[in-house]
Amino acid sequence: MASVIKTREIQYTAKDGSTLIGYFAAPESTTPVAAVIVAPEWWGRNEYTEQRARELAENGYAALAIDMYGQKKVTSEASQANEWMTETFQDSTTIVTRASAALETLAAQDEVDSSRLGAIGFCYGGKVILDLARSGAPLKAVATFHANLSAQTPAEEGKIQAEILVLHGELDSMVSLDDVAAFREEMHAAKVNHEVIIFEDAKHGFSNPLADEKAKANGVDLGYNAEAEKQSLEAMYELLAHQLKA
Repeated sequence: MASVIKTREIQYTAKDGSTLIGYFAAPESTTPVAAVIVAPEWWGRNEYTEQRARELAENGYAALAIDMYGQKKVTSEASQANEWMTETFQDSTTIVTRASAALETLAAQDEVDSSRLGAIGFCYGGKVILDLARSGAPLKAVATFHANLSAQTPAEEGKIQAEILVLHGELDSMVSLDDVAAFREEMHAAKVNHEVIIFEDAKHGFSNPLADEKAKANGVDLGYNAEAEKQSLEAMYELLAHQLKA
């Protein structure tokens, strides 16, 4: 049975001076609960990201859909999304600085048990949370969906605290199976507890029901796959239950 939930926006400031606006969702609970940051696709903190935060709350977790661009900017145009995303790559510290601010904000909420924190991310957001984990952030569980797996700084042994789950589409033309193999090597070298699940016939964006619409509008190779979405979410919730439930 889904929990009764509450939602609110939370404004916070990162150390780089950016004003960020997250979307917080939590179950109605008399005790603090485990919590998860939700990092968005390159479109920004849109309704899809907020939906995933609400679903987490309905399943008993507090969640914060995070803002990586500032002032909760969103777009449906790939060219604009690419511009904003690229801006966060220009300084090697931006992604971790902004994601860390979000994690600290989430941990500080009254509804949250700050000893049980996780993160999920989609596409660009997958890179965001992997870089956050690589930085040594106090995360117990990380799950990525069709993520950019590349590392600004490769994982160091003993630094990543989370168990990592990578959910990837076999037909992803933006993140190749060679990229996945390189990520696995990085994780093995750093002795990180991780799992990679590859879904047959799934493209980049497989978890988002609007992927086909966005692909057509922007001429990019995205595709929704209902079965991959279902299986990937089940795997994510299994990880969260294993690592975050009291």
